[in-house]
Amino acid sequence: MNRYPEIPEDQLEKYSSAISLSDMEIFVFPELLYGLVLANIMSPRIWKWKEHEWFAKLDAMKPYKKIQRLKQFIIDHYEFNLDLDTWGLTTKESEIERFKPFMDEKMISQSNALFGYEGDKHYFSLDIRKHFGLDKYNSNIIPFWKTETLEAMDAFSHKENYRVGAGECVSLSTLYAAALFIICDIPLEDIFLIATPLHSQNFINVNDGVLTNNRRLVTKNMWFNGTDLTARAQRALRHEQVTIVVNNTGYIHTVYDEATIAPDSFERFRKKLDAFTTTEITFEILANFLRERSEFQKCFQIKYLRHGKEQYLPIERAYAYEHGSPYKVSDNATRDKLLEQIDEYDFYTEPIEGRIQLNKLSDYLKNNPISHFDEDNMRGLAEKIDCTGDMERKMSVIEGLVDFVHLEPELPETANKTFGGPGPINIQPGATREEILDHLSGLRATHVIADLAFYASRDLSTTDWAPFIKAGMERNPVIIADTKTLSDDELVEALAGIPNESIYDGARLAQPDEVWNFQRGDGLERAFALANAWKARHPEAAIELLAGEDEARLKLGGREIVFESRKGLSKTVHL
Repeated sequence: MNRYPEIPEDQLEKYSSAISLSDMEIFVFPELLYGLVLANIMSPRIWKWKEHEWFAKLDAMKPYKKIQRLKQFIIDHYEFNLDLDTWGLTTKESEIERFKPFMDEKMISQSNALFGYEGDKHYFSLDIRKHFGLDKYNSNIIPFWKTETLEAMDAFSHKENYRVGAGECVSLSTLYAAALFIICDIPLEDIFLIATPLHSQNFINVNDGVLTNNRRLVTKNMWFNGTDLTARAQRALRHEQVTIVVNNTGYIHTVYDEATIAPDSFERFRKKLDAFTTTEITFEILANFLRERSEFQKCFQIKYLRHGKEQYLPIERAYAYEHGSPYKVSDNATRDKLLEQIDEYDFYTEPIEGRIQLNKLSDYLKNNPISHFDEDNMRGLAEKIDCTGDMERKMSVIEGLVDFVHLEPELPETANKTFGGPGPINIQPGATREEILDHLSGLRATHVIADLAFYASRDLSTTDWAPFIKAGMERNPVIIADTKTLSDDELVEALAGIPNESIYDGARLAQPDEVWNFQRGDGLERAFALANAWKARHPEAAIELLAGEDEARLKLGGREIVFESRKGLSKTVHL
């Protein structure tokens, strides 16, 4: 007997979305984002990481060193996956109709590139549908981009052409958030999840700040290093509206007037992120800027003493030699070693006309770092950057440099928000999994995010089955599409032949497409997957699923199929 109450009809869409967890659902129901973090924190799978030899000496490490250790573990065990075929396709019309009671079409189009969103000028240059491989479908077809639980991420290792686990950006960000808390002992109040229409990442309040970006990390120093990898990591915050910010105190959403995040927590995040994305103009920063903005390199040259004689090199040649070299133009300690590697024929014996000497700027900036808002010093710097007397080009360099050293991310506005919510999720580093489960269980009646966490974790022994069934029957198109050429008997045989092995422990259940994608499932999971595919081909069929302690019986009209089950669940469901 289920000891938790039935979910009210007006909440069923949200609670069923905690099962399917598509990017679209998280935008409409932002509570789901942290619900998945908590589901991963509750997962026994992530607690087993603490026993891994890779983390054996973690307690003796400082916080950032712990985070680096975690990063390498995630890189080794998970790939980034954005395959359109993984979780199947839907249509714009069906999704808009589904979310109409909660958000209008205009608001939905702000959330997703496939609904019309293109972001700032960066994205206007992209054909979004071609970029995501959707140009082969009708314009109304969009993918079910679903966020994976830790168990589903791990299960990719069973899928053809995958070496290890995998997940998309929201999956990786929620995995990182849970692991930072459990493995690295980072307090939940210092982990902020940031969602934009095309990306999801985390800001960790450690040292000067750390950003997770898919599997990798970005520190403040890395943010300003001018490399292609960093430019890609910056893309979301530079070009997109931040739609959701969430931590253990709640969320703030660009669309909704109500916010549940603690105002002082959000303000602390805003100030920390602003400091992270702002730096002074030093020679190293100027050289990093020129590495990223190669169009300005033609304004500069670098002086080098070879055998006591001055030689001059177009700066773009020096940057070209950086590739594959440990030495950098921006590093005073290694710059000469880089220049030693360059063929003497690339140098000029006289200063190159119309180019400023980078060395002179180095001397000027050595003891005079400049803030972008210091008008007098910026004016002085502008006078020294004289590129063939071209004022327009000079101002382009200065404007580009200011943009490089100071980014103000477009966060949700607070002016017209009403703040209030159920309060923070107060679980502390060092707590055991059992203590965390007890604490979250005690919050369920009063804290919707805590309650949603149990649905995201798929524990059918502690949740109403209706959301799981709704998500399973409505949002699992892959098994239906992949089996449509099979006869009814072949369909039954295909699911009966799958190994009786669940990707989830205990009384937690996989959805039909997880069973099919990873080709394994407990008998109860396979029975439900068969029911889903059967109903799609026989809409009028009466289907009865009987879950027993050690078996699952599926009645399909006049036939009955029995599967062995180890889930220990008892319930009768009519589909």
